[in-house]
Amino acid sequence: MSRISNTEFYSKSIAKHGFTPRGMAWLSTSNQEVRFKTLLSLIPDKINNITIMDAGCGSADLYFYMKRLDMLPHEYSGIDLHVESLEFAKSRCESDFYALDITKDLLPIKDYYVCSGAMNILTRFETYLFIRRCFEASEKGFVFNLLHGYDQSMIYNYFLPKEIQEYAKELGAKCIIQKGYLKGDFSVLLLKAT
Repeated sequence: MSRISNTEFYSKSIAKHGFTPRGMAWLSTSNQEVRFKTLLSLIPDKINNITIMDAGCGSADLYFYMKRLDMLPHEYSGIDLHVESLEFAKSRCESDFYALDITKDLLPIKDYYVCSGAMNILTRFETYLFIRRCFEASEKGFVFNLLHGYDQSMIYNYFLPKEIQEYAKELGAKCIIQKGYLKGDFSVLLLKAT
């Protein structure tokens, strides 16, 4: 179980800000897009040639960011627990969307899983499980971001890059970490061994 109710957290935020980056709990559109840019830059393959599963897709903002930059993947799909967000995403684009719990449900196989912000209110146990499940459901790798810092918040989930590097070893993954693009954030690419 997350530190706080996922559904309640996002429902309150959407009620206040609508289906906007603020409604998805981002500080701003520019912060959200810096994270998207960083995550996509870590993927070593040409985006147009791969399949992507947007884990914690919310209202599919990643899809529209990629579309605006003419870098849509060969196939885009999304997973989220928040049904209201999924319904909005479905109304915006013709992709496959799944109402699934990544920590429990059977996940579709895609080349890459991408996650921006969806682990920010999970417990540490759930975060490790989420990472493992997405990595295992990917053919090539999993790219995600986390809040950088010591885990002292009752709401938000913080990690140090070295903790993720250690976990990558357990998974047998090649780990690439990107820092410095935004204060308090880091991104990770876990690649499958070839």
